[in-house]
Amino acid sequence: MGLLITCTLVTTLYATAMTIANVSLPQIQGALSAGPDQVAWVVTANLIATAVTIPLAGWMSNRFGRRRVMIFGVAGFAVSTLLCGLSSSLEALILWRVFQSAFCSPLAAVAQSVVIDEFPGEQRPRAVAIFMMGVGIAPTIAPLLGGYVCEILSWSWVFYIMLPIAILAFFGLFIFVRPDPPKKDRAELDWIGFLSLVAMISSIQLVLDRGEREEWLSSLQIVFACFCAVISGWIFITHSLTKERPLIDLRLFTERNFVLGILIHAIFGMLFITPMVLMPSLLQQLQDVPEFEAGSLIAIRGAATTISMLLMVWGASKWDPRLLLLFGFGTHTYAGLTMAGFDMNTSFLEVSWVMFAQGFGVGCLWVPMTLVTFSNLALDRSAEGAMMWNLVRSIASSFYISLSFIVIFHTQKMSYRELAQWIIPFDDRFEFGVLQSFWNSNEFSNLLQLSSEVTRQAANIGYINVFHLFLWASILAYPLILLISWPPKGSTRR
Repeated sequence: MGLLITCTLVTTLYATAMTIANVSLPQIQGALSAGPDQVAWVVTANLIATAVTIPLAGWMSNRFGRRRVMIFGVAGFAVSTLLCGLSSSLEALILWRVFQSAFCSPLAAVAQSVVIDEFPGEQRPRAVAIFMMGVGIAPTIAPLLGGYVCEILSWSWVFYIMLPIAILAFFGLFIFVRPDPPKKDRAELDWIGFLSLVAMISSIQLVLDRGEREEWLSSLQIVFACFCAVISGWIFITHSLTKERPLIDLRLFTERNFVLGILIHAIFGMLFITPMVLMPSLLQQLQDVPEFEAGSLIAIRGAATTISMLLMVWGASKWDPRLLLLFGFGTHTYAGLTMAGFDMNTSFLEVSWVMFAQGFGVGCLWVPMTLVTFSNLALDRSAEGAMMWNLVRSIASSFYISLSFIVIFHTQKMSYRELAQWIIPFDDRFEFGVLQSFWNSNEFSNLLQLSSEVTRQAANIGYINVFHLFLWASILAYPLILLISWPPKGSTRR
């Protein structure tokens, strides 16, 4: 049990680091004098660094041993987290966020492979359910805790509160995790594969993050980034298919359930982080909700995830994972349908219920996704499989969040233009009722208020469009679930 708790704490660091800063972005923006697109890099830089360093998990485990990798990663995470809190500029904060992710991103894959190897057979579903609580619950509780300390103290404490968990995990690794047996065959890092993958992911992320601001292909920077993405992607794929021991062995994708599990997990990655990033922003921007109240809504989602994951501890080995997947994505589809109908007057209770439903579905998905993905994978490939599993989710989350912000900003600008064309002094609606007294077009202050209201309405339309995108993304999982082969090979179930 000590091993399982330690691995869960290690994974909690990785999961918490991704989301705890989300509710503090408005305060960070004000404290460090940054624009909305600039402060978004506090989140996206974290995701980029996560995506490009996760592929190193398999090589580092083979080269240095899983225990050493986790000890070094936790120590580096603690130091960089402390420096995040001490940052006095946005550039410094983004830099240390990159280091924070670089140290902690391999931890989840390495810890997951330890749990899969140490708990085989009938023990695995329960062990995985407990382990995944660190991945599923921590990111949903973190915004509540982050919102509270941000409101009471300052945004720096959002990072400081992660240090005690890092210290506990650090000592737990020495006590409960066994040193890896010495290996004669220590693979060298595939530098061509690694650098080409980093270049491809970074270029795509740059296009998504800067494209709207730079007007896409009209910018030489965006054109060059697209060119780099295509060339580096071609180099990575051809190199991985021809090298004997590549960074990512694409032959893993010859196993049916592994491929389906990875694709389903990618869709889940798109849906998992998005509400935790967008919902605080929506509430704070459109309804002036305080940080703690926004965090409490996210915590409701975390409570639902906790309940469903506790159910998974009890019943994951008894239920068909395909049914659990259908139910879990069904709650996301329901949440997407409901969120698409949100408006400026949506109540706290309505938002709470949607977050609860979506959170409950999250808890129902972690275990069956893990069981399906690794059901027919050899144990000696579990580290590679776990690395790929976490890599795909991180990339999908990063790209999808950037795409969501593109939809918000682009449709907000379009909607503002469409709404503003009806705001003219000669409109008869300004002559009646409350409009005449509140939005007098002859006074500059009232025109500013009117412009602010049009901006809020346009932003609301942008968020509604993102929620429609969320809905359609959830539907993509259903045909993949129907293709899963279950029971797995070698199973004695009937």
